Amino acid sequence: MYFRVGIAIPKIEVRFQSLSIEGEAYVGNRALPTLLNSTLNAIEGVLKIIGLSSSKKTTVKILQDVSGIVKPSRLTLLLGPPGSGKTTLLKALAGKLDKNLKVSGEITYCGHDFTEFIPQRTSAYISQHDLHYGEMTVRETLEFSRRCLGVGSRQMMLEELLRREKTAGIVPNFDVDAFMKATTVATKRASLFIDYVIKILGLDICVDTVVGDEMRRGISGGQKKRVTTGEMLTGPAKVFFMDEISTGLDSSTTYQIVNYLKQIAHIMDETLVISLLQPAPETFDLFDDIILLSEGKIVYQGPTENVLEFFESMGFKCPERKGTADFLQEVTSAKDQLYYWFDGNKPYRYVPVTEFVSAFKSFYIGKDLFEELRHPFDKGGTHPAALERMKYAISKWELFRACFAREWLWMKRNSIVFVFKTVQIAIMAMLASSVFVRTKMESGQMEGAAKYGGALFFSLNNVLFNGLPEIAMTTMKLPVFFKQRDLLFYPAWAFALPIWLLSIPVSLMESGILSIITYYPIGFAPGACRYHE
Repeated sequence: MYFRVGIAIPKIEVRFQSLSIEGEAYVGNRALPTLLNSTLNAIEGVLKIIGLSSSKKTTVKILQDVSGIVKPSRLTLLLGPPGSGKTTLLKALAGKLDKNLKVSGEITYCGHDFTEFIPQRTSAYISQHDLHYGEMTVRETLEFSRRCLGVGSRQMMLEELLRREKTAGIVPNFDVDAFMKATTVATKRASLFIDYVIKILGLDICVDTVVGDEMRRGISGGQKKRVTTGEMLTGPAKVFFMDEISTGLDSSTTYQIVNYLKQIAHIMDETLVISLLQPAPETFDLFDDIILLSEGKIVYQGPTENVLEFFESMGFKCPERKGTADFLQEVTSAKDQLYYWFDGNKPYRYVPVTEFVSAFKSFYIGKDLFEELRHPFDKGGTHPAALERMKYAISKWELFRACFAREWLWMKRNSIVFVFKTVQIAIMAMLASSVFVRTKMESGQMEGAAKYGGALFFSLNNVLFNGLPEIAMTTMKLPVFFKQRDLLFYPAWAFALPIWLLSIPVSLMESGILSIITYYPIGFAPGACRYHE
């Protein structure tokens, strides 16, 4: 896409060559997470470190020598049966692989490897797991994401566009100009852009409803899936890897979301790869390209309109009433392959995945693909704003303010817990005052030291156990923290510091209530001047 003044929207082409990924795992009974197995695994791990024992794990090949190109301005479907390596491939391309996996091969964005830019900010990996703060509404969740992810290079490009239009004497359309400015400027509440994403994803009916969690009723599972998708769409990423985003959605909603993503890919020249398990025929037809995985190998990669032609050249044909997506996932299976054999001149024989892979390299689509891979991408043609090179979108102060505002909102939504804790500690303080009430003992006598020691121990335990509910509530937020930290929303300190700061006044208030109620009835010291000591 080009503007009249010669500015082009950045495009990103993702390439992966000879990519192989292996992992080590226990198999058989040792893979069960029992207490005995966990103990044996821990002991063997320690013995392996000091060189006294070899690993009992088995090497599992997840991806085996896969190569391909994901082009911008085209919507790509990643298809394959469960266990074929779809999630691993998406995470590898997004730079989010587990460090314990063994990776070989090369992944580049516009010819640049992962050491030359920040892949977690240039791309966005949308997981199949929906992890959100249950206390926040849909709008608040998307606004927080927009605030942390920022606008990237969009503001810089808008400033350059306005400068060139002014120099060329071009008067832009008022509505288009206002929309671009409103959706590009980084503000605390980017309401126009958020409203646009909410409308497209069909979340306008629940925009002010809390997301909810296991303990709080909120939006439905399908709506949570759309919030997970919208959370990353609010950012400046140009490459999207979406893993099973249709889970919990009906076919109509899935079609609408994929259709919207197709418009984004075509109009904004973005790069999208979407993994779906069983897309409906009308949804399948929306995709421009397809990557078919089976047993950790790429069987086919290319335009969707040529995929059936490839399999017909191998002797397999999709029945008229069979969905193409279902056919593609079953044709490489030893159990279902026989039903699609149509070459009457030859008897059926099982065609393994390796033979499909070899045949694709000889197919004209495969020849063009591997011929293109043999020629390196021209780095000189990369738009300077295409790749993100800053780890975080906004300053440390703005990150702190965003996380502090969210933590304060979380405390207000859970205010009943803090009110209950305050009432509880006040009641316990009155009980302590009645149990350890001051007798006739005069100040300075040591006979009642045991009573004062018991009172102090009782008070300390009250304060300690009164804070346990907050530990559980903080622990429930950790999955969201790990997700957003890995996606470079914010660093760990920006999450922890607001929690610590906001817990100080709460702790002081609880300690103050306990001390004020118990200090004089118990009789720690007769003089008011001794209270602060």
